[in-house]
Amino acid sequence: MDISQYQRLIEEITEEIFRRTQSACWQGQCACHTVSVDQCPDRMRLIIECGAERIGTTGNMERPIHAELAPFIDHTLLKPDATEPQIRKLCEEARQFGFASVCINPTWVSRASTLLKGTAVAVCSVVGFPLGATTTDVKAFEARRAIFDGAREIDMVINVGALKSGYDSLVRNDIESVVTACHEQGAITKVILEATLLGNEEKVKACTLAKETGADFVKTSTGFAAGGATVEDVALMRRVVGREMGVKAAGGIKDSEITRRMIEAGASRIGASAGVKIVQGERAGAAY
Repeated sequence: MDISQYQRLIEEITEEIFRRTQSACWQGQCACHTVSVDQCPDRMRLIIECGAERIGTTGNMERPIHAELAPFIDHTLLKPDATEPQIRKLCEEARQFGFASVCINPTWVSRASTLLKGTAVAVCSVVGFPLGATTTDVKAFEARRAIFDGAREIDMVINVGALKSGYDSLVRNDIESVVTACHEQGAITKVILEATLLGNEEKVKACTLAKETGADFVKTSTGFAAGGATVEDVALMRRVVGREMGVKAAGGIKDSEITRRMIEAGASRIGASAGVKIVQGERAGAAY
């Protein structure tokens, strides 16, 4: 066989590998296994079937040491200066590690929904964020628009000032408007208390009102007020809402130790920008 025949054979093999692997994977991310393309087991098997004896990969094939925590985590990026490449990276990490959702500002919902289409990772967005002081009709519209764009979970901030003023009916109606908008479309509602601004009686009242509206979760914090999630707040919220509702701890959760303490206290979901570091056993330098 002369050199031209060898070259042609190589070209044919390359074309066949490309054709067969493209059916399972796309643009650097494996849709069937939620890992990078160079880690996709189907792709590797096909390459071996085509004659490869060894495969080189730049990906990290090791299972994260705290991988069992990933399904609890809403992988979060809510900074006002978040960019499209950062959102793309957030979604790629969520796919790779198997996080419950990505939690992002409404402007990025449509983009994230496209990036995560066909995966088990939900898109979560925020309403009335971060102050909770927008009007009820605006919060309901925000929720419907985010769901229209692809969000399957909505984290809404209560009207903290109204709660502290004793306007329980206003707070209940505010929460209920978002819960109704979400449940009409099969989306989950998480109610953010901003616990650091409330006394214990106010926390109990906020949880009770959220439970009365049929909300799916109560959540400790936005991460934008002074202070974040505490074990004590999570335990209190769990006692009030019982086992039938979810409790999300968010704000200042930086490592696997804190994450486990929150879960032991009753958290069923964790909001964190440090999700990758948490599952890899590292400590993040900053809170979300």
